[in-house]
Amino acid sequence: MGLLDNLKAKLAPAKDKVGDLAHQHEGRISEGLDKVAKAVDSKTKGKYSGQITSGTGKAKDALGKIAHKDAKDAPGGPTPPAAS
Repeated sequence: MGLLDNLKAKLAPAKDKVGDLAHQHEGRISEGLDKVAKAVDSKTKGKYSGQITSGTGKAKDALGKIAHKDAKDAPGGPTPPAAS
């Protein structure tokens, strides 16, 4: 086994835990991203609004992929997120 194989084996439980936490708290994380984006946009006086919006969208897409990765692999297809 190489170094990367050892690292992957040791980090697998942490990766699963992050996915579970992202799934549980997806709504709160998304709200936090929106709040931070609004604050940064306010501080920059709208100068970087396009980049902020783009970055926020990409972060939310990544969050969705992490939060619902296991749902794709489960039999019966993905499950919708729980309403808060």
